[in-house]
Amino acid sequence: MMVPTLIVSVLAGLATAIPAHPERRQASGGVTIVNNIGSPVYAWSVSDRVSDMETLSAGGGSYTESWQTNENGGGISIKLSTSQSQADVLQFEYTQSGDTIFWDMSSINLSPDSDFVKYGFTVVPSSGSSNCPTVTCAAGNANCQEAYQQPDDNQATHGCPIDTTFTLTLGSGSA
Repeated sequence: MMVPTLIVSVLAGLATAIPAHPERRQASGGVTIVNNIGSPVYAWSVSDRVSDMETLSAGGGSYTESWQTNENGGGISIKLSTSQSQADVLQFEYTQSGDTIFWDMSSINLSPDSDFVKYGFTVVPSSGSSNCPTVTCAAGNANCQEAYQQPDDNQATHGCPIDTTFTLTLGSGSA
């Protein structure tokens, strides 16, 4: 019987064209944090667990993180401090949802006399990320409305394409 042999040959050919392991879409975005203030900055990436502390040296040290997911379904918070404790922190927070990265800056746990307030900070998305805003908190602005000051400051949350990369510059203004 020629027909069954032909069908088996065609199906076998098609099976070899299908990858054995389907590829998972990997998000290519992330955030780079640059320290342009005169003292070290310490960073922790926090999900359902806390990463090891990273040190960003004074005057240009940096930390880069590709988008991560939280195993418990919540978001990620990169906590930044000028001391080696997680007190008095500025936070870059993000959560993935499909093809969108939702993100914000949070000053909720930041004192008004922090170096981050004193010198300001700016978040700039990669070029080509239309409708994805830049966030700027000028030097000395302890009540910057572009960052969460209270837990219900929803205007500070933004949604951007998942492949967006951000540069968060600490010390973007003069004191």
